[in-house]
Amino acid sequence: MEFFVTHQAVDHYSGDCSVAFVLKGKSNENRIIQNYLDLHRFEPKLENTLMLGKVEGYKSKRVLVVGLGESPLSQKNYIKALKSLSSVMRVSKVKNVVIPCIDVEDADEAWLQITTARVLKNESYKVQKVGVKEEIGDIVLEAVNIYSQNNGVSEIQKGVAIANGMALARELGDLPPNICTPSHIAEKAKSLADTYNLECEVLEELDMESLGMNSLLSVSKGSSEPGKLISLSYSNAGNEAPIVLVGKGVTFDSGGISLKPGQGMDEMKYDMCGAASVLGTMSAIAEMNLKVNLTVVVPTVENMPAHNASKPGDVVKSMSGQTIEILNTDAEGRLILCDALTYCEKFKPKTVIDIATLTGAVIIALGKHHSGVMSNDQKLADALKSSGLSSLDTVWQLPLDEEYDDLLKSNFADMANIGGREAGTVTAACFLARYAKNYSWAHIDIAGTAWLGGSKKGATGRPVPLLTQYIMDQV
Repeated sequence: MEFFVTHQAVDHYSGDCSVAFVLKGKSNENRIIQNYLDLHRFEPKLENTLMLGKVEGYKSKRVLVVGLGESPLSQKNYIKALKSLSSVMRVSKVKNVVIPCIDVEDADEAWLQITTARVLKNESYKVQKVGVKEEIGDIVLEAVNIYSQNNGVSEIQKGVAIANGMALARELGDLPPNICTPSHIAEKAKSLADTYNLECEVLEELDMESLGMNSLLSVSKGSSEPGKLISLSYSNAGNEAPIVLVGKGVTFDSGGISLKPGQGMDEMKYDMCGAASVLGTMSAIAEMNLKVNLTVVVPTVENMPAHNASKPGDVVKSMSGQTIEILNTDAEGRLILCDALTYCEKFKPKTVIDIATLTGAVIIALGKHHSGVMSNDQKLADALKSSGLSSLDTVWQLPLDEEYDDLLKSNFADMANIGGREAGTVTAACFLARYAKNYSWAHIDIAGTAWLGGSKKGATGRPVPLLTQYIMDQV
């Protein structure tokens, strides 16, 4: 699918299909289209659509009418309209289309172009079944022309880059865990480095052992798949301190000795969506060629039960020198992230943001809509919230008070790896905060937003839009 800017009026487009947006209570400017709407008793409710054939005054073969609901049109409702538009074009086998400019509340034309390209490209994502060749001959949308009075193609290219980053994150998340192993993620990182001329380093278990990353290694040791610590660096802003993104990469989480219930355990392949999202963000930023320095760090392991796996009650020393009593081996994400956060100090970062499918508690608190954010820097938290609103990939801030930190006390180590049933998302962040005292840091818990279950099972590509928007806002 390719995207183009057109300065030609929509009714002059001679391709396959033109789109006509209709708001509730407002007649269409084209009298003939309005007559069709009256004839079909079309109600311009949000997401309602009507495909018309050849319409007098339009050069295209077809005209797709898309209802927008009440005025003013909100950003959320515009995205819903785009998704319904995409669905109809797929069913109607539209090859190329022109989309008009429309007024969206609190949005400029740049936002409109980025969002239109991102949403339509992301809607074209298709899960590739393992061992099944892609069907050839299906008619798919090949070209999207977006009308603009002022802008060139650069904003559209940003939207495409974000969607490509989301596709990478979704592809990695959707892969089965016998394919998407720590080694596979390392190879994907190397491939990104080759594509965009990035600096890539992959630490093996012996390297991590020499650095004292015993917390991370306590998780990987129960698996036959060796753990990795991957770093990718994109440098395009001179000597400026880098933004560092850390992505949790547990390619399968059985819970270890603290074994999870069997029901739904297949979805624990998505426990590496933090890693997938930071790689997707790196892909988007490098594709845009933004003037920024960005490093992503990915600690990646499998968490499996075995005769040599960590046990509840074990005590390990992390890279920072702090000791941890492992009360629950299913609270493994923080055990790999804490060593990764210590490792980040070598990059002398401007900011560190870790992204992790860390706690089920965040789903209870926020559901599937907002990711949870906690930070030791309110300015950083505010910036992430603002970027979330701009990208409609939103976060909700949770507290990080010292009273919650007290719940991590241990009689046998500097801290326990869990704090009990209360405020599980917050105590997990409090644990990580102990390893992020030397820089501005935020933690984003994406356990509720990184994938969907049931009949719509699959990775969402979140929070690539949020992270990319945040980095764009810093340039």
